[in-house]
Amino acid sequence: MCGLNTTTALLGLLERSFHLDTGVTSQLIIRGHIMMFQRTLLSAGRLLSGMVKQSTTHRAFCTTPRAAAFNQPLSPDVLPRPAGICTMMRLPSQATTKGLDVGFIGVPLDIGVGYRNGTRMGPRNVRVESVYLKSLNASTGAAPFESLHVADVGDVRLNQYNLVTACEEIRRYYTNVECIPLTIGGDHTLTYPILQALKEKHGPMGLIQLDAHTDTVDNIAGDKICHSTPIRRAVEDGCIIPEKTVQIGIRGGGYSMDYVQWGIDQGFRVVRAEECWHKSLTPLMEEVRAMMGDIPVYVTFDIDALDPSFAPGTGALEIGGLTTIQGLEVVRGCRGLNIIGGDVVEVSPPYDNNNMTSMAAAHYLFEMLCVLPGVKYYPL
Repeated sequence: MCGLNTTTALLGLLERSFHLDTGVTSQLIIRGHIMMFQRTLLSAGRLLSGMVKQSTTHRAFCTTPRAAAFNQPLSPDVLPRPAGICTMMRLPSQATTKGLDVGFIGVPLDIGVGYRNGTRMGPRNVRVESVYLKSLNASTGAAPFESLHVADVGDVRLNQYNLVTACEEIRRYYTNVECIPLTIGGDHTLTYPILQALKEKHGPMGLIQLDAHTDTVDNIAGDKICHSTPIRRAVEDGCIIPEKTVQIGIRGGGYSMDYVQWGIDQGFRVVRAEECWHKSLTPLMEEVRAMMGDIPVYVTFDIDALDPSFAPGTGALEIGGLTTIQGLEVVRGCRGLNIIGGDVVEVSPPYDNNNMTSMAAAHYLFEMLCVLPGVKYYPL
């Protein structure tokens, strides 16, 4: 009660200051403080009266009147969106994944690209654009923060000068991850070491890949590890099941027909972008769900799967891509699958326009969160 009495006294002092100060700017500032203290008093009163049950779980932020034992994105009612520490969706941050159901993890990597780099800045910019996301998905009814414990666990500490070393550091990091990882990329090379780590826990898995490119090249100039090769390496290492692998949005040119045919020969289902034009992808995802069954599934979303008109901030643009609506249909169509992880990669902020690519990536990561096993849904 001592803290409550002190807050009440401060509120009275602020109200007296408001009436004494005639400056408009000063009055606005003081009025803002008054409103903040009034909210504090209201919350404290609810807690003391038993209307809100106090959580015994440590939480860095709480932004809803419901006091569940789950982290909540920080609301602009508590702190304006441009302010505060920049975490994914303004969630609490923690050093490890211990105690979490889901962790957002940044992988600032771009030394696997051969043309336009900049994806090492992807995790930071996606987090910046994520501040506008809300805790509930009004389109689907998903309420992930009422059913899952989620936090931002920062970035993988990796070597920025040696790709092989960086991949090994990523693999070791994800081997110790104790929750479902949702990764903010970073170039697509990173998916390979993540799949290696997840294979140790879950065994071979299904793969849903949204991409303009197959990423099944054997090597580039003799190097077998780069952002053009992760899916081929994952097949060779037994990380993914070829007959349970679907690639959506594939298009553009190549230097031989092996560019697409290699995956088909392994058993991939390859859905070219032309097959997606002018249609909904909801029926496709019904087939994908039937194909996957209840096996572990990983979802990787290369942002260049989208047409450049929607996502210009990436390194390997290909016209004729998916729309943002089709991207939503694919991700939302993963609901019901046994998803064990996902990523959004190849966001290159230096080439972006009005941060629209980073914004799209943030939304797709939230949509991935919404379709994870165990998420609560409200009826629409």
